[in-house]
Amino acid sequence: MCFPIMTTRLLPVLTFLALLSSVVAADSNATIVVPAVLPAVVALALFGLSGIALWIQFFRIGRNAYMLPLTIGMTAMAGGFAARILVHKSPTSLPINITTTLLILLSPCLFLALDYMILGRLARMLGPEVANKAMFIAPTRVAKIFVWSDVATFVIQALGGSMLTSHDADKQNLGNKVILIGLALQLASFTLFVSLVVVFGFRVKKHFPHVWHQKGTGSFKALRADHVDDWHILYYTLALTCVAILIRSIFRMAEFIQGHTGYIDTHEVFFYCFDSLPLWTGMTLYFVVWPPRFLGNMPKGAESMELTSGRSRGYEGI
Repeated sequence: MCFPIMTTRLLPVLTFLALLSSVVAADSNATIVVPAVLPAVVALALFGLSGIALWIQFFRIGRNAYMLPLTIGMTAMAGGFAARILVHKSPTSLPINITTTLLILLSPCLFLALDYMILGRLARMLGPEVANKAMFIAPTRVAKIFVWSDVATFVIQALGGSMLTSHDADKQNLGNKVILIGLALQLASFTLFVSLVVVFGFRVKKHFPHVWHQKGTGSFKALRADHVDDWHILYYTLALTCVAILIRSIFRMAEFIQGHTGYIDTHEVFFYCFDSLPLWTGMTLYFVVWPPRFLGNMPKGAESMELTSGRSRGYEGI
């Protein structure tokens, strides 16, 4: 089953409205911090080059639609840093500030959606028996549950952000608490997903040792377009991207707790070290370990692959 069309359409709209509300509120109350140009230029170059490389992979290897969140997200991040450079020249421009904040905050939502889909596809590729016993959430529901969880937490943050525009101090304090609750729930949701990834690996190793020890028939060669039948490489790459996103999520939580005048928010080195760098590193890994090379292209509706044969076959659809 394909990634739900309705979810795909509504997620950008809901997250945009939610973040726009909270960003406008935040910018109207925030102390202006002018970003430095040099680190923004470096980040623009890194995300821009990675974005181009990922688009090349997308068109070179299959044009798998489920990889679009990665390519679009990386491109949007580059756009965010381009706007960040403009903020240096026009620090009081609300449209430019909103643009850079939205692009840099929304892009990781796409990275999250990609990881959700990859785990579900990987589990189903290993066969229904493995998927049902190794996952404590049905593989076909992973993307739906966690994407809508992200939407819900962003809506909560938007409600809190709207309260910050009030001139009533009590409402502003309540707004801060609501946003903090939204961030905490968002972090808890992704932590649950990380747990799902870890438990999946442990259960496959424990209950299906023949699957766990299956290393494939050939060596992995980066930047090739041919199929790879060692699923462990994709699994460990997925785990590394989860670590990167988790670091970023914890950083964002700490940043908000301190507020716009806090030490973290007024020293952008933390933003680059604990937000931009982990995201760029984690998502650029997918350029080398391109998921469709591992997941393959079986006809829609196929339920499993042969695990005991010399070679594994891929699986197309979730």
